[in-house]
Amino acid sequence: MQKLLLSHKTAHSSHMPEVSAEWAAAASNLLSNIRSSWTNCTVLTTARLPGAEEDREKIWDPSAMFSEDLWLENEKNCAVVHKSKRGRKRQELLAVALGVKVGVKGALLWQPLKLFAYSQITSLVRRAALTQNDNHFNYEKAHNFKVHTFRGPHWCEYCANFMWGLIAQGVRCSDCGLNVHKQCSKYVPNDCQPDLKRIKRVYCCDLTTLVKAHNTQRPMVVDSCIREIEARGLKSEGLYRVSGFTEHIEDVKMAFDRDGDKADISASIYPDINIIAGALKLYFRDLPIPVITYDTYSKFIEAAKISNPDERLEAIHEVLMLLPAAHYETLRYLMIHLKKVTLHEKENFMNAENLGIVFGPTLMRPPEDSTLATLNDMRYQKLIVQILIENEDVLF
Repeated sequence: MQKLLLSHKTAHSSHMPEVSAEWAAAASNLLSNIRSSWTNCTVLTTARLPGAEEDREKIWDPSAMFSEDLWLENEKNCAVVHKSKRGRKRQELLAVALGVKVGVKGALLWQPLKLFAYSQITSLVRRAALTQNDNHFNYEKAHNFKVHTFRGPHWCEYCANFMWGLIAQGVRCSDCGLNVHKQCSKYVPNDCQPDLKRIKRVYCCDLTTLVKAHNTQRPMVVDSCIREIEARGLKSEGLYRVSGFTEHIEDVKMAFDRDGDKADISASIYPDINIIAGALKLYFRDLPIPVITYDTYSKFIEAAKISNPDERLEAIHEVLMLLPAAHYETLRYLMIHLKKVTLHEKENFMNAENLGIVFGPTLMRPPEDSTLATLNDMRYQKLIVQILIENEDVLF
C-alpha cells in the first residue's frame, strides 16, 4: 500500500500544491490509518485512486483529501463489500463443519442449514458457557427429562441424529431445555445447568436445581432466614418451637417466590422472628427431595440404631458422604446455625434434643408415604438431628 501511494506521489508531484506542516502531519496520520484498515477493506485503494488525471489531483488535494462526504461514501462501500464477504464466509465455514457442499444454489440451502446447525450446536454452546464461568459451583445434577412433542425438524443434542415422528419424538429437560432421544437420555451426563427462565418459584423447587440456577452454595431462603434469625432472634424463647402466624409465613413464602434473594424479611416488615423461623421450616418441608434424601434415609436410621456411640458417629459420618453436594452443604450450614442456637439455651430454652424433635421430621422423611413407618422412625429422626448438632464440628 505504501509503495503504491509513493508511486502515485512521485508521478504527480508537479500537480500537488504546497501544504503546511499541520497538513503534512494530518496526512501522515491518515496514511497510517489506511495501512491499518487495509486488511479489513481491500476496496479502499480502488475507491480512492480513480484512473483520471483530474480525479487524482482531487484525491491528493488536501482540501478534498479530508472531505467528510467522500470518506462516508467510501466507508459505506467498504461495509457492503465486507458484509457480503463475511456472509459468504459464514456459509462456507458452516458447510465445511457440517460436511455439506454449497454450490451455486447455496442461498436456497442457507436457511435449512442454519436450522440444522442451531439444533446441533446448542448443547455445545451451553457446555462452553459453563466452562467459562469460574464462579460456578460444581454441583452435579441429573437432567429432568420429560416426553416432548417438537414442532418442526429437530435433531438430538447428544447423538446429532434426526428425531423422527410426528408426536413424542424425544424428551426435553424441563430445567435446562436439553433436547435428546429417549434412548440417548440414559447416556447424557449429569451436567444439567438450570435456566432461571424455567425456574418459576423458590419453594417446592428441587434444592440442587435452585442453587445451580442461581449459582449459589445454598438456597437463598436458607441464607436469608438464618442471617435474619442470628441478627435478632437467637435469644427468642422457644425459637423454632413456637409457631408464627400462618398467613404471615405464607407472605414470606410468596415474597421469596416473587423477589428471590431481594425479598425483604427485615424487622420493619416482620417484627416477629417466629415468622422467619416458620418460613425456614416450611421451605425444608416443601422440598420435593428432603435435605436428607430418600436414598440415604434408611442408612441414617440404621446408623441411629447402633448402640455404641463411637461406631454410631462413624456410621453417620459415612452416610453423610453419600449426600448430594448441595444437600450436604445446606445441612452443614444449618447444623452450624442450630449449634449457635443451643449456645443461648438459657434464654431460648432450646437444646439439641428439642431442636432434634422440631427438625427431625422436617429434614428427613421415609421414601414410602406410610404413617406407621413415620411414627416408628420418629425417635431415630430426632436422634440423628441431635447428634448432627452436638457433633457438627466433627461430622462436617
